[in-house]
Amino acid sequence: MTYEIFVPFWGDPEQLYETVESVRAQTDPDWRLTIIDDCYPDESVAAHFDEESDERIIYTRNEHNVGITENFRESVRRASGDFVTILGCDDLLHPNYVAVVRAAARAVPHADVIQPGVQVIDERGAVVLPLVDRIKQRLLTPKGQGITVFSGPDMATTLIRGNWLYWPSLSLRVETLRRIDFTDDLAVIQDLALLMDIAFDGGTLAYTPPLAFSYRRHLASASQKTLLDGSRFLDERRYYRIARRSAAARGWSRTARTARVRLMSRLHGIAALPLVLRHGTARGVRSALAHVADPR
Repeated sequence: MTYEIFVPFWGDPEQLYETVESVRAQTDPDWRLTIIDDCYPDESVAAHFDEESDERIIYTRNEHNVGITENFRESVRRASGDFVTILGCDDLLHPNYVAVVRAAARAVPHADVIQPGVQVIDERGAVVLPLVDRIKQRLLTPKGQGITVFSGPDMATTLIRGNWLYWPSLSLRVETLRRIDFTDDLAVIQDLALLMDIAFDGGTLAYTPPLAFSYRRHLASASQKTLLDGSRFLDERRYYRIARRSAAARGWSRTARTARVRLMSRLHGIAALPLVLRHGTARGVRSALAHVADPR
């Protein structure tokens, strides 16, 4: 069955075109790409895709701006296959991406989430490894050459210890996304909330190590801004309390204990403190300090 990739678009058109070309370069040619333009104010984007001759590439534009979460939902509504990738409009697939995630889906047919190997690039496309990604890749990501599988409480525990997944790189089971919706009031960490809901539903995560994706991390990204204004740590603390209650209700004591301690989350707060103290708002500083010290 044709592999489906969706790109919710609001951003740099030139980086979008690079993203599209990375899809076009797949060694497995059986794919379909849909770009959902969320009314980005640049008419040249539509004009660019009017000239597109590859029938596997579809461009559509929303009638009005709906925001990233609704564009995620629209991607799921439009999907017709078993798995889907909701790709960032500035990230890059490696030529083997579709082949790698398809092989993992065959190897672990009950998987709901497939994470391939990822490298991080900056705004210019250079490979980088900021502190948050060093922690993800050296301390949290599974080691070894084969596929690593987590299900139910094991999946929940590994993710709540520290979310080492890269959302735009994931291959996700469409049936699961239609059953388990995105959370509207946790915009900053809605990827973790959705993945934890999949785990709480008894879902399965498969990590396959071949490098197949470049994740672009911007120094001035929206996630960086949420550190400076305090909203990220507020959302994190609130969600960790939710996850702890959900785990305890299921009798998943290890998951609940990990959510209560939230060691990696606190270490992230410590690592972010110098940046927040230099460039953050007063609310951001209070939030970062509370994130480190709050025992709840």
